[in-house]
Amino acid sequence: METIKIKDEFIKLGQAMKLAGLVDEGADAKTQIQEGKVKVNGIVDVRRGKKLYVGDVFSFKGTDIKVEKKSCSD
Repeated sequence: METIKIKDEFIKLGQAMKLAGLVDEGADAKTQIQEGKVKVNGIVDVRRGKKLYVGDVFSFKGTDIKVEKKSCSD
């Protein structure tokens, strides 16, 4: 399982997809999410603005990404 690290309390799903390198632009993320191709914690979610918190996992095209907290040393 791959990970992304965030410094804030949450990250929006579309931003998380870009950070993970799964899409190049926000418009690409929006399309994929609205078409039901992204799962959050195992459930399809069609909201681009869905907030992901530390410990959440999102899946796209067979890739699972876990949200982790960025440490001071990162």
